[in-house]
Amino acid sequence: MPPENAPALSRRTLGIAGTLIALVAIVVVVTGVASRRSDAARLRERADDLAVPTVAIITPGKTAASATLDLPGRIEAYSRAPIYARVSGYLKSWNADIGTAVKASQLLAEIETPDLDQQLLQARADLASAQANAALAGTTAARWQSLLASDSVSRQEVEEKASDYKTKQSMVNAAQANLDRYVALKGFARIVAPFDGVVTARSTDVGALINAGGGGQELFVVSDTKKLRVYVSVPQSYVSLIKRGGKARLSVPEHSGKFFAAVVESSAQAVNAASGSMLIQLAVDNANAELLPGGFANVSFEMPRDSAALSVPPSALIFDKSGLRVATVDADNKVVLKNVTIARDFGKVIELATGLSPDDRVIENPPDGAADGDRVRIAGTVQGAGGERGKK
Repeated sequence: MPPENAPALSRRTLGIAGTLIALVAIVVVVTGVASRRSDAARLRERADDLAVPTVAIITPGKTAASATLDLPGRIEAYSRAPIYARVSGYLKSWNADIGTAVKASQLLAEIETPDLDQQLLQARADLASAQANAALAGTTAARWQSLLASDSVSRQEVEEKASDYKTKQSMVNAAQANLDRYVALKGFARIVAPFDGVVTARSTDVGALINAGGGGQELFVVSDTKKLRVYVSVPQSYVSLIKRGGKARLSVPEHSGKFFAAVVESSAQAVNAASGSMLIQLAVDNANAELLPGGFANVSFEMPRDSAALSVPPSALIFDKSGLRVATVDADNKVVLKNVTIARDFGKVIELATGLSPDDRVIENPPDGAADGDRVRIAGTVQGAGGERGKK
């Protein structure tokens, strides 16, 4: 090649090389931009995908034919008699301590009554004096009556003597009644059991000062524990389901796993305004002395259920300014909120009166802020409110 053509060839080669480098740079830039746009699109798609909450759904369960209502109760003796002194004095002796089984009229204690003894002596003396005065008045009245036949005394004087005799006789009757009163009071110096039972409290001892009446100290408590009363406060919504003669089961902490049969005897027939509940009284046999008066008991009532009613777990309920609602999922996996009303609360499940159908797909734990139309992803399904989870 001629030497004069070398510079032209060099410039052409450099131009081609520059063009190729520019094309390569453009390709690199375009490829990088396209790659970044693709990555951004995938990132946005993944973010949108992660923004869709994953939920587990359940189908509303059908309640069983019956269920139990468990409530705390208080056990009391069927008959309980706090015993107070009827007379004042000092405790002379006691014969029954706590836990002693006693029979009706059995002597529990005896009170020494020095003041009453003196009053009793005075009453006897008053009666003797009244009887002597009445006897003298009777003799005088009879004598004056005999003198009337001989006109030795006037009829008025005879009548006065007869009236005086009647007055003295009335004083005898009054003195006798006073004496009988003190004798009766003296009988109360013997403290006896009012009925067959067990001494559940003794709060006195020998030599203690005893004051008469209810304002004094309680000496003994005798309780009939062969049969016990159980008191339960039942919420107003369940009152209509508990009838007289209804059955219940009783359990106590000291006999774990053992149940005792109880029968509904009566109710207060009024709702306590403070607690919104009504007091129910049950009776339970305690012939074996296994239950303790004053103790706590868990009472289980058999409660009938509506076989057509539907139930959901408490976690499925949403309570906000719009009221009580349940979040369901439609065929397009979008949230549909439904208003519901509660029939009964059984603790682990809530029985609904209205708002759901058996075919609804209910979100078990609705996400915060769930609203109508929100898209969700289904993770699993529970067949019935208490069924086992199965993956779709």
